[in-house]
Amino acid sequence: MSKDENLIDFSAERDKRIHDLHDKRLDEMRHKFEQVLPLAKARKKAKGKPKKR
Repeated sequence: MSKDENLIDFSAERDKRIHDLHDKRLDEMRHKFEQVLPLAKARKKAKGKPKKR
């Protein structure tokens, strides 16, 4: 192998591309699920009088 610094590791570049594609697909699916099933907002419970037993 030569000592050229401009060599490209094609397998590493392919892994990065595939990772980006998976991230993009995951983001799209997450967005679709949020549209169909919106996540409940964190609700703060108001502290009132305790219930009598």
